Amino acid sequence: MATAAAYGSLSFEEQIQFFQGKYPSIDYQRIRGAAHDRAFISAGAHRIDLVRDLYMIISRAIREGMTLQEFQPDYEAVLDHYGWEPNGGRNWRASVIYHTNLRTSYAAGRYAQLLEVKDRRPYWGYQHSDAVQHPREQHLVWDNLVIHADDPWWLSHYPPNGWGCQCTVIAYNQRDLERMGRSGPDRAPAIKQRKITFKGVEIKVPEGIDPGWDYAPGRSNIQQQIQRILEKAEGLPEGLAESLTVELIENLDSGN
Repeated sequence: MATAAAYGSLSFEEQIQFFQGKYPSIDYQRIRGAAHDRAFISAGAHRIDLVRDLYMIISRAIREGMTLQEFQPDYEAVLDHYGWEPNGGRNWRASVIYHTNLRTSYAAGRYAQLLEVKDRRPYWGYQHSDAVQHPREQHLVWDNLVIHADDPWWLSHYPPNGWGCQCTVIAYNQRDLERMGRSGPDRAPAIKQRKITFKGVEIKVPEGIDPGWDYAPGRSNIQQQIQRILEKAEGLPEGLAESLTVELIENLDSGN
């Protein structure tokens, strides 16, 4: 019977590799969707050296399997060093930075693992977490759906699908489905888009998904694309290199 690794367990190599492939960036509003695979950002932090230090401490937390409480002193030290007081307060922001990056890097590492066994376990099941105190109605609807791994639905609905979302994916084979009383996978639900204004820009987002979360973490070929960006930026003045990096990230995200 297939089993899912629990979120919050000791970090694994694919998770670490995903996060260490991120490049620190300062512009939260210009980076959306799959570009988050390539850029580490922290909303409200507008100095590249501050963002870089935040990236370093969360990278350490993932690498060493630190708890939020163990992460907090490093976080406080960075804030004190730069004199940065984030909106919402230090504790709230620490929790957001810690949990968001751990969950997305975990999901990306899990995505890489699922692809490795896709030939043997070609069906993916959407799993809602009962640990969430205020579950999203749409995520409850998707709970226990089993959809073929190659279905385009996963391109936008592979979790996490929003701030605080703890949904996960588990892989099944045909025997697993038969044990569950299923003859085959479910048909993917129709994707309904809604228009919203996000950061002053009107965008379309699938129902049940927060803005900027409609992508599969880890799907993009992070390491190769980041290497190209760094090679192009190498030797340029800091401001120009930073601008070029953001521009290249946007072009990669749009498929140009």
